[in-house]
Amino acid sequence: MTPILRRTLLVAVAVAPLARVAAVHAVDALPDARFVGFAETVNDFEMKSGQLALTKSTNELVRGFATRSIAEHTKFAESLARNRAEGGVSMAPDEDVRKIADEAMARLNSVQGAEFDTAYATAQVRVQTAAVDQYGAYSQNGKSGPLRRYAQETLPQLQALQEYAKRLSGGR
Repeated sequence: MTPILRRTLLVAVAVAPLARVAAVHAVDALPDARFVGFAETVNDFEMKSGQLALTKSTNELVRGFATRSIAEHTKFAESLARNRAEGGVSMAPDEDVRKIADEAMARLNSVQGAEFDTAYATAQVRVQTAAVDQYGAYSQNGKSGPLRRYAQETLPQLQALQEYAKRLSGGR
């Protein structure tokens, strides 16, 4: 085996697991109107669940996350509305994320204390992960220029919130 062939084979073997991991998290970009519905649902959930956390939780980490999430998603909602109008895109509900949000809110409304804090952190990881995946896909492959720009501008902040949520949940 030649040195070049050997080196190529070693690199391929080393990189193969990374390609598999990337493929597992690959998400297709939603159509424009469904992306708007997805983004609106995420923003609404984050603001409503954050308000609930501020009333139900005494944990300063949970309250800090909720305060930041409300502020960020309020800005995201305003930016989404501007970019949606600029792109002339209607809204179609995304039932998958709506179901996740509705189930999470029902759970959050039914628990108190430390159980609430755990449920809140778990819901945040789930929703933030879905948002990062979809905004990442849309920022690369979305059809509407203004919405794609919105996704690109918002994605780094969503990734930061996702990391914060993971720390909040103890890495779950």
